[in-house]
Amino acid sequence: MPAQLRLAELAAKERRRVVGLMSGTSADGIDAVLVDLWGCGDSTRYEILSFNTTPLPSDLRREVFALFAEDASLDALCRINFALGEAFATAALAAAEQAKLSPESIDLIGSHGQTVRHLPASGATLQIGEPAVIAARTGAVTIADFRAADMAVGGEGAPLVPLVDHLLFAGHEGRLLLNIGGIANITALPPNADASAVRAFDLGPGNMLIDAAVAQCTGGREHFDRGGARAARGRVDEALLAELMRHSFLQREPPKSTGREEFGEPFLAEILRRGTWSDDDLIATLTAFTVQSIAEGIRRFCPGEFAKLWVGGGGVHNPRIMAGLQHALPDIAVNSLADLGVDPDAREALSFAVLANETLMGRTGNIPAVTRAQRPVVLGKIALPGPVVSG
Repeated sequence: MPAQLRLAELAAKERRRVVGLMSGTSADGIDAVLVDLWGCGDSTRYEILSFNTTPLPSDLRREVFALFAEDASLDALCRINFALGEAFATAALAAAEQAKLSPESIDLIGSHGQTVRHLPASGATLQIGEPAVIAARTGAVTIADFRAADMAVGGEGAPLVPLVDHLLFAGHEGRLLLNIGGIANITALPPNADASAVRAFDLGPGNMLIDAAVAQCTGGREHFDRGGARAARGRVDEALLAELMRHSFLQREPPKSTGREEFGEPFLAEILRRGTWSDDDLIATLTAFTVQSIAEGIRRFCPGEFAKLWVGGGGVHNPRIMAGLQHALPDIAVNSLADLGVDPDAREALSFAVLANETLMGRTGNIPAVTRAQRPVVLGKIALPGPVVSG
């Protein structure tokens, strides 16, 4: 079937079955959500059919982390791009299996990929996880590499989730939607506002520094502070916290985005050169840094009346972070995104399912006021499948 005809037939369907795929800065697994979508733009409606997280094999995860180093191998980058394509395809097929549906029922896949470099100051970014492999293994039209089009017109390529937040969650009341992944980011939805009034930006580190410290303290045996237990046992070093809160990124006015390049392992190494702390005191202080940088960013850069903050991402499972946010923002009710009917771990994967649908329908997917882009653009690159090939 000619490519144009296949895409036109998909766009003409009343409902499309779409998989959204996301691997975040922690690179610990691939989130896959399978949804039925109908409509587009402001008429978008959805029903989640399944959601799962497929852990990355430990060897592949180590290879991905090696790509974060400045001296990463180009040969390794090429190999891992294709290996991650296989892993993303496996996650998509698992989502269909979980919903007791055949791979043939998947109409469309939206894959964010795995970020290995994000350099907004240089106008460059790189997400890998070869979409041609995903399309070939699943038999579904696959849309990926969403950030590049925004950067091509002067944007930072992030955040891209705010348009979806506006389409799915805007309403008569003002809402703050917070994602605490490796990086923390916020979307402010004023009441009854159109997309141009949405304010969104990265706040600073989410779980990234905490995870890195736990991995270092345990010799790699653990990768996150389960239940915030280590932070609960430790004492916050107020002097170190005050120093961290002077970080230049936190002072910058939005639009702004950041990543591992600014708050990854080299930044943790720099912190450790400043002094010596017990493991639990260090993790308690980094947890407080996450909380305070989020709260300060909301207070400074989210003007308006917002009574509720809805939280998604891995940080929602850390009681120390959630309680800390409620203490730091006493006038705002802090809730899990689950209270809005969305699995808090599924929000970003759902967003890329919706963004893929917007691209299929020829609609723009960025908000220039959020990303600093010169104009709205259609996002992503389309990979068409050949015959389905078993993995």
